[in-house]
Amino acid sequence: MPTLNDIRSTFLNYFAKQGHEVVASSPLVPRNDPTLMFVNSGMVQFKNLFTGVETRDYQRATTAQKCVRAGGKHNDLDNVGYTARHHTFFEMLGNFSFGDYFKNDAIPFAWELITKEFGIDKNRLLTTVYHTDDEAFEIWKKVGVPEDRIIRIATNDNFWQMGPTGPCGPCTEIFFDHGDHIWGGPPGSAEEDGDRFIEIWNIVFMQNEQFEDGSMVELDMQSIDTGMGLERIGALLQGSHDNYDTDLFKTLIEASADATGVDPYGEQNVHHRVIADHLRSTSFLIADGVMPSNDGRGYVLRRIMRRAMRHAHLLGAKDPVMHRLVPTLVQLMGAQYSELGQAQALIEETLLLEETRFKQTLDRGLKLLDDEVAGLPEGAALPGEAAFKLYDTYGFPLDLTQDALREKGRTVDTDGFDAAMAEQKAKARAAWAGSGESADQAVWFDVLDGAGATDFLGYDTEKAEGQVAALIIDGVLVDKIDRGGSGWIVVNQTPFYGEAGGQVGDTGVVRRLENRDDVANVEDTKKFADGKIYAHKVSVASGTLSKGDAVELEVNHVRRTAIRANHSATHLLHEALRETLGDHVAQRGSLNAADRLRFDFSHSKALSREEIQKVEREVNAFIRQNSAVETRIMTPDDARELGAQALFGEKYGDEVRVVSMGKAPTGKGQDGETWSIELCGGTHVRQTGDIGTFVVLGDSASSAGVRRIEALTGDEALRHLSAQDQRLGQIAVELKAQPDDVVSRVKSLLDERKALQNEVAQLRRDLAMAGGSGQGGAEARDVNGVPFLAQALTGVSGKDLPALIDEHKSRLGSGAVLLIADAGGKAAVAAGVTSDLIDKVSAVDLVRAAVSELGGKGGGGRPDMAQGGGRDASNSDAAIKAAEQVLGG
Repeated sequence: MPTLNDIRSTFLNYFAKQGHEVVASSPLVPRNDPTLMFVNSGMVQFKNLFTGVETRDYQRATTAQKCVRAGGKHNDLDNVGYTARHHTFFEMLGNFSFGDYFKNDAIPFAWELITKEFGIDKNRLLTTVYHTDDEAFEIWKKVGVPEDRIIRIATNDNFWQMGPTGPCGPCTEIFFDHGDHIWGGPPGSAEEDGDRFIEIWNIVFMQNEQFEDGSMVELDMQSIDTGMGLERIGALLQGSHDNYDTDLFKTLIEASADATGVDPYGEQNVHHRVIADHLRSTSFLIADGVMPSNDGRGYVLRRIMRRAMRHAHLLGAKDPVMHRLVPTLVQLMGAQYSELGQAQALIEETLLLEETRFKQTLDRGLKLLDDEVAGLPEGAALPGEAAFKLYDTYGFPLDLTQDALREKGRTVDTDGFDAAMAEQKAKARAAWAGSGESADQAVWFDVLDGAGATDFLGYDTEKAEGQVAALIIDGVLVDKIDRGGSGWIVVNQTPFYGEAGGQVGDTGVVRRLENRDDVANVEDTKKFADGKIYAHKVSVASGTLSKGDAVELEVNHVRRTAIRANHSATHLLHEALRETLGDHVAQRGSLNAADRLRFDFSHSKALSREEIQKVEREVNAFIRQNSAVETRIMTPDDARELGAQALFGEKYGDEVRVVSMGKAPTGKGQDGETWSIELCGGTHVRQTGDIGTFVVLGDSASSAGVRRIEALTGDEALRHLSAQDQRLGQIAVELKAQPDDVVSRVKSLLDERKALQNEVAQLRRDLAMAGGSGQGGAEARDVNGVPFLAQALTGVSGKDLPALIDEHKSRLGSGAVLLIADAGGKAAVAAGVTSDLIDKVSAVDLVRAAVSELGGKGGGGRPDMAQGGGRDASNSDAAIKAAEQVLGG
């Protein structure tokens, strides 16, 4: 009996032999279809090839595509576990032709694979065609299907359309008859919803283009889109009509039974089925970058997770179960989907965290539900207010409450739930409006109400498609922004990072898919409405952007790369500072821009050159280590217990991203192994080596007790080092020295300069003492019995005056001295009194008297030596007279 892995391989190998390129499954988060929450069919990743927007180096392709249907138009969540063929996650096997082969090859390919490769009895197969598709009818007859088993279908079930306009065409399907012991009729009959006849293959003949007026023309490039569900064909080939009886699901169900101790195929089998299905969807979604949250894709993921966890609870599981099943899933599917193994630790950690938290509230929530139901009349619906309380207080999604009530034969008043939700939003809006923010910011809550939260795709891509959900100019919602205009646009999903946590917002371009010449430049990206809305500040360079437009968003790769490098370097810098200066170092602010990084941290004094050099060496050592940068999700408490550093000023919710980088030396590191562990929502390099080079520009004071380091990485660091090298070369030329000798040459010049300065100073003092030219009279005269020498000097600095005073005092033996130096128009004053006269006169009084005439105030020192200064040295004569008056009494 073939396993699902065998069946997948047979399918892909068959079409590879038919000249098809085997293309890997795309991620579950669609990058090229803004209308989809998750990839739900095999053709999604090829949409642009079908429409001609994109070309590749192959015209035939085959895939095993991961798909999820758990929200929006394609929502199978409520039926999962209770039916034979509903899943949240499934694999779609497909073969595609992009203008290569058409019906004459597609139908024989399908028939040969099913009847010969898989060996399915052709007598148990029937086919359908669109009622006007005579060509397909004849081809089916040609391959050997009797006319009475080719059914013409006149409904849209057999006509595919991408949308109200665009590529479209008829379908043909293959059904398997499980036998008359199962109720149901063939397609098109009144009993077609039964389980006897099951569709196993669908081919879309993409041959027409439809226009708004309803007219159709044939496409120049006619294509094929084929799909076959692996789980359905697997059940058939393994002798069952129930997908949960296949080898893969049996193994997962038995793993669930082992973990819970409950019979896998007894009365509680439905719980195991739900767990097995939801384990696949949650694991693959996490592997593709979706994390549980309260909005968008993350909310759908959380709904699926919590539904599985509730069924584990119903099985009597006392401890978390889901994370223990991940190794089994990886063993079963990891060979085909390597991303499962690569993300295994993250998947297990996320499931354990979510289930641990959910179990803490599940019992209380279910008790509230039981209490509410106990007071209701028989068969009455649960009031919407009660369902909302479960959602708001205990984190129960509405469909989880509905699932629990389904077993009790009850429903929920969904209108009442919606009303309670609307009331809460109104209260939140009112509370926010009173916070002091500008009034026009309230528009973002209108956007949130109408469009929902923005899905951020930028952790693993810089290019994606989206749909314009809102446009805002000057705080007002508008329908379009024309060429030359500017404003804000909100798209349902975006790869652009919104400014937060010190990291600046992304820039780039937005192009309208219908006309790629319609281009808007994204000048900035910010978050609004409590971080749930990502808004792009744009200027429209050409064409028009309108609400509802499908657009392509592309981040400026070079700028994002530089920002990532600076952000990751900031994390390494933080830890290097803690290692160098001590554990008191904590972040107090940061800036991670494209051209530089800035990091503010708690520290009371300037860093020495040696400390800066040590920090710089340490960061560069971890860059050269080129270790992987890893991301995990956990509670803030668990993150801090691990040793993660929190970002200053950031607000954290129930879950945080923990970014780890660097392999720490033995005995060091925040967890004994990892160098840097921080709570961070920003974008980062994949390997520390991607940072390139790290250069500290300097250390300065930011505020009391806070220092600031500015630094460069990557190309900016290399440019800085290159510029420094050029300057060094220029200095060497001027000094007529080799670059290696510049330091010693400069030191020698400085020594010479100092010696010359000392020599000049001594000459000036000698000149001043000798009463040389321009120095005024240098003879002492008697003033009230005190020998008094007063002199106005030029070419002498204020710092020379005390030495001159001492020399004059020594020559006088007994007396007072007053010297005034002209220092560039300003006056420096010094006075001295010999020790035998300090009881009679004070040098301080002489200085103060002189300073007052020179436009200064005060002056001070000792009775034998005092100094002061004034604004105007031209009034020296008056200053000397004022000093004489002090001596004259």
